[in-house]
Amino acid sequence: MKSQSISTCLGAAILCLFYTQAYAQSESAQANNPLADIKAFNIQNYYFGELTGPGDLTGNQTVLRYAQPLALGDTNWLIRASLPYNSLPVGAGGNEINGVGDFDIFAAYQIDTGNPAVSFAIGPQVVAPTATDDRLGAEQWQLGLANVYFNAKSPVLQYGYLLTWRGGVGDTNDRERANLAAFQPFVFYQLGDGLYTGGAPVWSYNFANDNYSIPIGLRLGKVKKHRNTVYNFFVEPQYSVFDHGDGVPKWQVYMALNMQFQ
Repeated sequence: MKSQSISTCLGAAILCLFYTQAYAQSESAQANNPLADIKAFNIQNYYFGELTGPGDLTGNQTVLRYAQPLALGDTNWLIRASLPYNSLPVGAGGNEINGVGDFDIFAAYQIDTGNPAVSFAIGPQVVAPTATDDRLGAEQWQLGLANVYFNAKSPVLQYGYLLTWRGGVGDTNDRERANLAAFQPFVFYQLGDGLYTGGAPVWSYNFANDNYSIPIGLRLGKVKKHRNTVYNFFVEPQYSVFDHGDGVPKWQVYMALNMQFQ
C-alpha cells in the first residue's frame, strides 16, 4: 500500500513537471507570435553598421510598437501601431539628422483556421506622414495591406511570415510616389529554459526605384515571465546577401525588448 502511494505521488509529480515544462515552452513559443491575443509593447532597435553609398555611413532606428487585440461583433482583429525615431545620414556630406519618422498602423482580421496554434490574418495598413524632417519620411499618406501567418503547432519550432505592401495616395509634395513591399519570414527554435534562436529579417523591395535589401540573421533570445508580463529580449546580427541602391544596410544589429501583458 505504501509502495502504491509512493508510485502515485511520483507519477503525479512527473505529470505536474511535464505540464509545467509544456506550459513554459508554449509561453516561449507565443512570445514571438505577432498575432498573439494579448496586449504587447515593443522597443526595437536597428543599428546600421554600414550603409551602401559613398562614404563610411552608419545609422540607427528605434521603433516603439504597440499591439492590441480587438473584438468587433463576432470578428477578432489585431491593431498594431509603430512609430520610429531615426538617426540617419543624409545628403552628399552624409550629415546625420535625428527625428521621428512616419507613423504606421495596420488592422489585421484574424481568420479562424480551426487550430488555435495556427494564426492567419489580413487587413488594411495606413502610413501617416508624421516625420519631423521631410528627409526622414515619404512626405505623403500611404495605404496598403498586411498579411500575417504564424504556426506554433510544435512547442519547439515555430515559423511564419509578415507580408506588407503600401503605396502613396493623394499629394506627394513633389516626392516620388511610395510603392514599397516588405516580406519578413521568421523561424524560431526553442532551446529550453526560455532560451531560443532563429531569425526574422525583413526583405524589402521598392517598386518606385528598384532598390531592394535581402538580409539574413541569427537571433539569440530569452523569454522570462515576471508576474503578469512576459519579457522577450533578443539580439540578432544581420548581413545583407543581396541589395541594390544607396542607403541600404550592408550589415546591422537588430535587438529588442518585447513585452506581453497577461
